[in-house]
Amino acid sequence: MMYDYLIVGSGLFGSTFAYEMNKLGKKCLVIEGRDHIAGNCYTEEKDNINIHTYGPHIFHTNDKVIWNWINQFCEFHPYKHNPKVKFEDKVYSFPINLLTLNQIWGVNTPEEAKEKLKEVSIPCESPYNLEDWILSQVGRDIYEIFIKGYTKKQWGKHPKNLPSSIIKRLPIRTNFDDNYFFDKYQGIPIGGYTKIFEKLLEGIEVRLSNNYFSNKEYFNSMAKKIVFTGKIDEFFDYQFGELEYRSLRFINEKLDKEDFQGCSIVNYTSEEVPYTRITEHKHFENSKSNVTWITKEYPLDYNRSCVPFYPINDDKNNKIYNQYKKLSEQYPNIIFGGRLSEYKYYDMHQIIGSSLSRVKKELSNESN
Repeated sequence: MMYDYLIVGSGLFGSTFAYEMNKLGKKCLVIEGRDHIAGNCYTEEKDNINIHTYGPHIFHTNDKVIWNWINQFCEFHPYKHNPKVKFEDKVYSFPINLLTLNQIWGVNTPEEAKEKLKEVSIPCESPYNLEDWILSQVGRDIYEIFIKGYTKKQWGKHPKNLPSSIIKRLPIRTNFDDNYFFDKYQGIPIGGYTKIFEKLLEGIEVRLSNNYFSNKEYFNSMAKKIVFTGKIDEFFDYQFGELEYRSLRFINEKLDKEDFQGCSIVNYTSEEVPYTRITEHKHFENSKSNVTWITKEYPLDYNRSCVPFYPINDDKNNKIYNQYKKLSEQYPNIIFGGRLSEYKYYDMHQIIGSSLSRVKKELSNESN
């Protein structure tokens, strides 16, 4: 066999694994179905602005080890994520904080905010679905302004038919902190994410526009072990059924002005507006340019010709995934990792952590 590892996919899990193994003298081949590296983290420079091609990516973590690890490959712009919400003709502070609550109800202090939330919340003993959970936390006004329309667009389902786990990531604060993330380390890589992946894959053979499934037996014969980061249901030829995802369509537009919306992201939560958000990329790094680039993001029903972005982790899909996971355990020479193989929404630092842990496990297995 020509390689120690065949790595299917040049996204964050695969590139991290390849970098660490190459550093240890292992011979790796990375194959990528797209015509570029970096997966959904791919960025492309236009007019001195780094466009987040597959939607905005903000790096954030509390893990100092992972923060130090990623800083080997880039310098970070100290970006804090403070998006806004546009509902009908008003703009609101977001995530939900004391300024948001002042804009809606006129409350001025944390104590007043807590009392108001307690007053408007709709108690539910077992808030299993998304709608019941958010109503039990913030009541109907905030649900209607921030959650209902956006969720129906994003997921293509009524909030009653989605698990509460989806919304529990949303911060709800009674102070003026409008930083979306709680993490100590946050930022955007100066020069874009693609440069990180170029360094991760330096000295490693990478073959772009190579579909693993078009010649699966050939690729499998090339390496002792396989790292697979694609869809786990596709790997097993959908034998237990197809896992559901949501996909996205991005419409980019160059505008002949220095600033379009005054911040990186504005969420459009009215159901009547077909897109969920507009990203203005220059705000991620405070890029200097006389023009600006914006991206409108439209949620899509997923089919096999689309890029899968968000797993729909309801009971039905999780049961299907667990069948695939159990089957994957019968293949000790194949490592399944990343969002698609684990059918789980991961932040970037979590994917890096997962990949680094798998490297350690491989080394431990070798020494035993």
